[in-house]
Amino acid sequence: MPQPAEPRAPQPRDGGSPFEKEYLPASTEGARYRWFRRIFHHDAPDERNFDLVLIAVILASVVVVLLDSVPSIKARWHGWLYAAEWAFTLAFTFEYAVRLWVVKRPLRYAKSFFGIIDLLAILPTFLSLLFPASASFAVIRALRLLRVFRVLKLVEYSSEAGVLIQALLRSRRKIFVFIATLVTIVVIFGALMYVVEGPDRGFTSIPAGMYWAIVTVGTVGYGDIAPGTPFGRFVTSVLIVIGYSIIAVPTGIYTAELARSLQPRRRQVRCTECGLPEHEADAWHCRKCGRALPHEE
Repeated sequence: MPQPAEPRAPQPRDGGSPFEKEYLPASTEGARYRWFRRIFHHDAPDERNFDLVLIAVILASVVVVLLDSVPSIKARWHGWLYAAEWAFTLAFTFEYAVRLWVVKRPLRYAKSFFGIIDLLAILPTFLSLLFPASASFAVIRALRLLRVFRVLKLVEYSSEAGVLIQALLRSRRKIFVFIATLVTIVVIFGALMYVVEGPDRGFTSIPAGMYWAIVTVGTVGYGDIAPGTPFGRFVTSVLIVIGYSIIAVPTGIYTAELARSLQPRRRQVRCTECGLPEHEADAWHCRKCGRALPHEE
């Protein structure tokens, strides 16, 4: 007789958003499990207190980085701010190590959205030992505040963010074609202005002309490079009109995908009375004639 299948261990569930991943504990007892509950759950008072303290520390660390960039404050308090920044970084490094220690699959967490953000939150300070200017990038740890969605039980908002991300991913090929077309236009007009205007007008090279074309097609118009000949001004006018014409293209592509995502899910089942081929996923009767739909096998 065939042997009964062994029950499978519960698997972590991933929602439609990067904020909703769930992880299995590496242990179900002892300090390791207690820390897992404290870090990845938000129900008990100590779990919520841990999250709120973490959010407060993240805010404080970002404020320290901001203050250290102000010359007058840096001249007087740089030593204290530098020490505080290292204290925050060491605390975040310890927390990141604990997160990897308490989950069953550390690599899965490390490759997740929050795992990458947690790593990026501590790297700039360590890199500042080699590249001092990189310390300012520590403000990226402000992204860790996205955990407030789960702490305050606002997961439904993170689900909506997942809808936006999925719509963007589905429209990526169309947007890529649009960007490739835009780059081609920029290269052609940049080379044209390099030939027409020349170095005397600031178009010292084709890349310089491409920079001007990007600024012009984006309707920004810095004015640091400007055409002086009548033909050059005509080309500029044409490029500005092109910019206004295509500026709505990526928005339209994304909006169409987003509208498609918000439509109710449908299933392919043909009504035996009127022949309507599509119905809502939970429909029992035809939405056109009201006849009972055939059951799917």
